[in-house]
Amino acid sequence: MDYKDINKASWNKRTAVHITSEFYDLPAFLAGKNSLNSIELNLLGELKGKSILHLQCHFGQDSLSLARMGAKVTGVDLSDAAIAKAEQLNTTLNLDAEFICCDVYELPKHLDREFDIVFTSYGTIGWLPDLDKWAAVVGQFLKPGGSFVMAEFHPVVWMYDDDFTRVQYNYFNAGPITEFATGTYTDGADDFEADYVTWNHPISDVLTALLNQNLTLECFQEFDYSPYDCFAHTKEIAPGKFQLKPFENKIPLVYALKCIKK
Repeated sequence: MDYKDINKASWNKRTAVHITSEFYDLPAFLAGKNSLNSIELNLLGELKGKSILHLQCHFGQDSLSLARMGAKVTGVDLSDAAIAKAEQLNTTLNLDAEFICCDVYELPKHLDREFDIVFTSYGTIGWLPDLDKWAAVVGQFLKPGGSFVMAEFHPVVWMYDDDFTRVQYNYFNAGPITEFATGTYTDGADDFEADYVTWNHPISDVLTALLNQNLTLECFQEFDYSPYDCFAHTKEIAPGKFQLKPFENKIPLVYALKCIKK
């Protein structure tokens, strides 16, 4: 079976769990809570009137948060269950976001316009085998002078086993990692099981792929915390800031960047 089919099935199952989880807290979101974090908001800047393409948007909370802030948003995701929920939320909230269900690499077949901002965040590129193809999509959909903003879990995190007791995986892209998951990163997933296929990507590959698309790196940041409590053995060091107990502040958990299209 193709990795896209495996991962789409996995994310369809995950979506059913995620929309009822405390982690995503859909009631608070519907009541007006912004799902975005300071890390990405600081790089995105003023959004009113901006057109934004949100790659791998899951079931749309961040896309719709951007829309609430005045942006014209198009969200893209592989999971048809996630996109269906995003469209439902868009209608419920009376927003005008647009959602497209397709693989990121296939987006040029479904969309033909440029955006002020292309955005992606947290747990996205690990599902993609080829960053050169991904960066080409980013570059294709950016207007000249437009910005690409990305926040992502640091590749150092993905080197460790789930309990953070040993280095289990290669920092570099050594090929597909095929695993069987029991549970997902949210609550309410005690009986969740699914296969999935991922890839580790060193930061050098991310930056090189983007720079090869005529993008200029404007900002690169690393953070010693995660804004999400989505790993084992965490402690909250401040509201919305989580570190790993075994490492405290000694390793990066998240990085973020902003590039400008020439």
